[in-house]
Amino acid sequence: MKIAALQMVSTGQVADNLQQAGLLLQQAADQGAELAVLPEYFCLIGQHDADKLAIQEPFGSGPIQQFLADAAQRLGLWIVGGTLPLTGAGDNKVFNSSLAFNPQGECVARYDKIHLFRFDNGREAYDESRVLDRGHTPTRFALPSQDGHTWQIGMSVCYDLRFAELYRSYAAQGVDLLLVPAAFTHTTGRAHWEVLLRARAIENLAYVAAAAQGGVHPNGRQTWGQSIVIDPWGKVLAEQAQGQGVVLAELDAVAMQHWRSQLPALQHRVL
Repeated sequence: MKIAALQMVSTGQVADNLQQAGLLLQQAADQGAELAVLPEYFCLIGQHDADKLAIQEPFGSGPIQQFLADAAQRLGLWIVGGTLPLTGAGDNKVFNSSLAFNPQGECVARYDKIHLFRFDNGREAYDESRVLDRGHTPTRFALPSQDGHTWQIGMSVCYDLRFAELYRSYAAQGVDLLLVPAAFTHTTGRAHWEVLLRARAIENLAYVAAAAQGGVHPNGRQTWGQSIVIDPWGKVLAEQAQGQGVVLAELDAVAMQHWRSQLPALQHRVL
């Protein structure tokens, strides 16, 4: 199955971001992808954290969700919409939600980011809990591919990457592709991004696809980029350092089963 991790440099203008996303989705479809994954915050990286509140949508309706549904149906493409702000329990917080759409334009899965990022090194500081409600439920969905294999796909977002137990729970459920839409900071990405992604692939003998924000945004924030697809043996299949683009790779279900039979580590778990 051919998949595409889409890299963006989102701005504070939703319309511009949706236009950029639409062009990348079209490119992915034109190059034969069955699944395309947008990055975290694909629809908005604003001047302030609270800017997310102004564009929040109730689950099931709204212009951003309609954009994703329409694009999936028009392009005949499975789309995972990075993340967008969905209305939370209170007035001043939203969920950072990743939605999966099938080629009929139907939303088949919703994952609310479980782990909320906090970082302060004295020069830059982030605390997502100021405007985000955290999710509680790991989410997976099935994608029947043209290759004859039904891919079991586990959803996650950005900071989740540091919590191996989430991905181990997916592996225990038979997941064979792990998605990580992200907006890693340049500081933490340079230090940890690739090694964490390769570890999640290796330890779970699963493919990993990470679609990232990658560049300097109008608000001055710099994201790491390096959208990447990694195979279950830890090999990088495709990647892009910075700037917007389409990172394409082929996933091979037969090869994955071969690695799992050669090294049956998933059957050797004790704890």
